[in-house]
Amino acid sequence: MLDPRSQSDLKEAIAECIGTDHGVLEALRAEIGQLKPGVRKIQPRSTTSISLVGTDGGNNQLQFDPFLIQLIRVVDSSANEYCLEAVSPTTPVSKLVRRHLDENQLPKTALGEMMAYLGVSSLVQLSHMIRSNEGGRPVSPSWVQVYRELVEWATLFSLLNKDFGTDTLIVCDGLLRSKVFAKDLFARLRQGIRERIEAQWNKSRRRIYLAGVAKHSKVLTRYRLAMSLEGVMQVDYPAYAEVPREIEEKAYVWSEFARGDEEAEGGGEINKFVGGKMFLVKFGSSPRDPIWPVDIFEAQIADAQVVIGSMLADAINGFPVPHYPRCLQKAHENAALVDFDYDILQDFIYEGVRGSLGNQGPALDAFQLQDADPAQKRYG
Repeated sequence: MLDPRSQSDLKEAIAECIGTDHGVLEALRAEIGQLKPGVRKIQPRSTTSISLVGTDGGNNQLQFDPFLIQLIRVVDSSANEYCLEAVSPTTPVSKLVRRHLDENQLPKTALGEMMAYLGVSSLVQLSHMIRSNEGGRPVSPSWVQVYRELVEWATLFSLLNKDFGTDTLIVCDGLLRSKVFAKDLFARLRQGIRERIEAQWNKSRRRIYLAGVAKHSKVLTRYRLAMSLEGVMQVDYPAYAEVPREIEEKAYVWSEFARGDEEAEGGGEINKFVGGKMFLVKFGSSPRDPIWPVDIFEAQIADAQVVIGSMLADAINGFPVPHYPRCLQKAHENAALVDFDYDILQDFIYEGVRGSLGNQGPALDAFQLQDADPAQKRYG
């Protein structure tokens, strides 16, 4: 605990820092003030909304899992399951790819379909963040997270080939950006997504829209106080505003994560990572309702009013998080492994370990009875 003298010194030091950095806040206010004239009212639209979500590490934290097994599971807001795999950080990458491509390099899964479209035959070629782990080489467990993201993009790409009965908005969990693809593969994937969306219109006159919604954004974090002081989007109706690329670039450490196609068209560096244009969106009618970062697929920026308007009814009915797309929340509920599903998964881990131990299997029973965290007793 800080003594009174330390508290006084700390208070003075903080006040000095704030006084020195006051100009930073004024600059942020001047930058974000540009958005105020561009705030638009959301006009509601009637469109079917679906959402894709993959499980994350927090969805399946097991009490006993010596092999760090993680589930790769992708579901939608209607509880349709598109992928279910079990992977551990020591799973051989060369063996894993055989789940998706056969011996003739023909696709067997959505990820295999995406790999075939991009012209790669291994996960190492698909992502620079996945390295060969053969021969006992040390490996970072984080590659499983990269693999999960690749599966989510592949599921979206495959979904765009299905028949849609009505105009549909596909809402992704997170912004439409990625740095896990090697070289220019993400740019090529974006082109493939665009082609499939156009094919839906040419074949069946169905409009398929694509957007991503994030819970957090460095842009919003950086400018939240400045927006409040400047009264940006503090209106009594649902509203949205487009975020200029230059404002995005100032918020990211790596400016290429905010570089769109327009810069490449102007002679700048090619866009390798960004598939969407950011908008700040407020679905509620109160000036103090939450604001969310929303990426609209770059090829559909002209349809921003339609895309955001299609989210409005779904977001108004958001539960348990108000004014947040309900389809995303339903997809998260469907993706999470809890209660009975969690218990079954834990039993599968025990059975698998027991089988691998052979004659020593009964020792696992004694192990299960041991207190996994005796230090917790200090809180009793």
